[in-house]
Amino acid sequence: MRIGFDAKRAFRNFTGLGNYSRSTISILSEFYPDNRYFLYTTFYKKHPLLTFANRPNITVRGPEGMLKRIPAAWRTYGMRTDINFDKVELFHGLTAELPVGISSNTRTVVTIHDLIFLRYPEYYKPVDRWIYTKKYASACQRADLILAISEQTKRELISFFNVDEKKIRLVYQGCDPQFSRACSEVEKKNVKALYKLPDEYVLYVGTIESRKNLQTLVKALHFLPESLKLVVVGSPTAYFNQVQLYIAEHHLEHRVVFLHHAVFNHLPAIYQQAQTFCAPSLFEGFGIPVLEALNSRIPVVSANTSSLPEAGGPDSLYVEPLDEEGFAGAILKTIDDKPLRQQMIDRGTAYAQQFNEEHIAKNIWDVYRELI
Repeated sequence: MRIGFDAKRAFRNFTGLGNYSRSTISILSEFYPDNRYFLYTTFYKKHPLLTFANRPNITVRGPEGMLKRIPAAWRTYGMRTDINFDKVELFHGLTAELPVGISSNTRTVVTIHDLIFLRYPEYYKPVDRWIYTKKYASACQRADLILAISEQTKRELISFFNVDEKKIRLVYQGCDPQFSRACSEVEKKNVKALYKLPDEYVLYVGTIESRKNLQTLVKALHFLPESLKLVVVGSPTAYFNQVQLYIAEHHLEHRVVFLHHAVFNHLPAIYQQAQTFCAPSLFEGFGIPVLEALNSRIPVVSANTSSLPEAGGPDSLYVEPLDEEGFAGAILKTIDDKPLRQQMIDRGTAYAQQFNEEHIAKNIWDVYRELI
C-alpha cells in the first residue's frame, strides 16, 4: 500500500503531537515494512529523533523551487499535487488536518487528539478557537474515518461536532519504548548529577500551563515532608509566572526544581529516580506522561478528570484536581504503604503493556485495511 502522512508535527515539534506523529510513522514502517510511506512536510532537518525517515520504505516530500519561500502555499496547493502524483492510496492526517483537493482515489483518515479549545475556550484566543473549530470540523467531515485517541475524545467528537459514532475508531496512543528500559545505576547517577536532582522527589512532566494545574502540586508541598521535593519537567508559558509567584510568596523555592530543557533520552532516568509521578491536569486528551511513568515502574497519582483514568488504569490513585491535601495524602500512601506501592508498580506496568508499539501499530493497520 502507498500511505501518506501529514508529517509537519513529526519534523517540527518534539513534544506531544510531534511524539505521536513520529511514533505512528515509525511503528507502521517497522511492523508493516512492505508498504511505501510518504511524509509531507515543509521542514526537514536531521535530528536524533528522526532517524526513521532514512528507512528505505520512507520518502520525504516538501516544497521545491519558489514554493520553498512560501511553505503555507505548498501546504494549501502543492502538497495535494504531490499526494496525487505519488498515487497515495491512503492519507493519514496525524494532527487534525486534511489537505483540500486530494484525489477521490485516496482514502483519508484523521487523528483527533482532543477538543480542549471547545471544552475550555478561556485558554484560547478567540481567533485561534475559530481557526481550530473550522479546521477540525472540516477534517472530520471530509475524512473517511476518524481516529480518536481516547474514549473522552470520542465522546466529545459526537457531542461537539455531531460526528456519527460509526465513523470513529478508538486507537490509544503509546509512549516511547525507552521508558520500559531499566537504567543502570551509573546512568541514573550521571543524570542526577547533571540536573542536580534531589534525593527524594515527586515528578511532574508536561507544559507549565494553567490547564495542567501545576500549582495544585506546589500547594500539596505544604502537607508533605520537607525532605520531599517537586521536580518539574516542561516548557513554561505565561502561567509559569503565576506558579513562581506562589512559590516565592510561600518560600518554597528550595523545594521545587524546574527543568525546562531536559534531554529526551535522559527522561527515563529522571522518571525512574522519582518516588511518585503526579498528573494534576484539569483536562487531558489522553496523558502520555502517565504511560511513561507506568513503564518506568513508579506509582502514579492523577487527577480523576477526562481521559487520565484511561491512561493510568485501575491501580493508579485518583484525586479531585484542585484538592492539594488529597494529592499529598495519595502521594504519602504511595511512599509509606510498601505493599500498596509494589502492587501499583506491578499492576501499572502490566496495564501499560496494552499500549505497546506492536499492539498500537496493529490497531492502526486494522483501520487502514478497513478502508482499502
